[in-house]
Amino acid sequence: MIDWREAIDDHIDAIAGSLLGIRRHLHAHPEPSREEFETTRYLGDQLRTAGLPSKILLEGRGIIAGSSLSAEGQAVAIRADMDALRIQDRKEVAYRSERAGLMHACGHDAHSTMVLGASFALHHCEKVLPWPVPWRAIFQPAEEVGEGALEMVSAGAIEGVRSIVALHVAPDLQVGRVALRRGVMTAFCQEFDVTVRGVGGHAARPHLTHDSIAASAQLVSAVYQLMPRSIDSRDPVVVSFGAIAGGTNSNVIPDRVHLRGTIRTLGRASAAKVRERLAQIARGVAEATLCFLDLSFGIETDAVVNDAHIADLCSQAAEEVVGIDQVEDIPLPSMGAEDFSGYLTRIPGCLLRLGVANGDRWPPLHSPDFDIDERALVLGAKLLARSAVLLAR
Repeated sequence: MIDWREAIDDHIDAIAGSLLGIRRHLHAHPEPSREEFETTRYLGDQLRTAGLPSKILLEGRGIIAGSSLSAEGQAVAIRADMDALRIQDRKEVAYRSERAGLMHACGHDAHSTMVLGASFALHHCEKVLPWPVPWRAIFQPAEEVGEGALEMVSAGAIEGVRSIVALHVAPDLQVGRVALRRGVMTAFCQEFDVTVRGVGGHAARPHLTHDSIAASAQLVSAVYQLMPRSIDSRDPVVVSFGAIAGGTNSNVIPDRVHLRGTIRTLGRASAAKVRERLAQIARGVAEATLCFLDLSFGIETDAVVNDAHIADLCSQAAEEVVGIDQVEDIPLPSMGAEDFSGYLTRIPGCLLRLGVANGDRWPPLHSPDFDIDERALVLGAKLLARSAVLLAR
């Protein structure tokens, strides 16, 4: 009788060309967060053509598929995200984005393709698997805005699921390498907004204004200077401003400036301290500049905390697929965020990093030049399929 590992690998190798075409179609037709309707329909068509049971969720923005779609079983889930970013694709390739200002710069097209490939293999090889493997594929929207995982949870995507696994492409790793970490993998992240309201006026007469731009500059400078002196240096904290908007004329001091940023820590307790200190700094700047500073905090994304036992099994699967010398432990958590944590606060799981680079200076995530070495598609599909089988035991 054929070995189940060999059967999975053979099937994924046989459909490698189809997976390549699927990834390139997704890459050429990106959709932003909250608008993943065409992507959902396309993936749903692929699942139906393969004879896989599936269910559309979130009014057409998410899918679950697999051998176990009810809440009765103890399924193992494999998850992909589908949304793209508002970035102009700068690559000169046949499959570059056809939609102005949109591209898959974070690899979600590859994630969806790899989960699809793993799903095809698990379905095709069901009769040769060594034990019952109830499994579920989850294709979620809106990861980039930190909403999709919780939306899918609310829609019942993990009812009857006992564990979950996902991959994220890693352009800092060469294709054929896998990295993982037990425990905290990524940071807690929370967005914040600040509206600075002053009194506008002529740029030649700042003494007659309450300068909202000067107040905003003071705020940014004070946060960057004082926050590191306010938090235990052994506790990683990153506070960054990512957007500042105010004014339209060079000779007019505006009455309002809007700033947006993020807080990143390794836990909620540290984030609470940062929020408190940020509010104190804002009050101080307001008093000093005679402006009003309205500070609000937005959506939270919990830290990804990998389950040690599940990570061990995923590491075993990775060693079988790429070789023991190609699997590495990640020494420190990332201060990036991943809404995969929305599942992990409810069920145990593991997020792995899959190498997609081919050579030095590979374009980073969220770059207009980002791409992957497409040999990673087959490796990721095999790794996810094997992990699902091992976790179902």
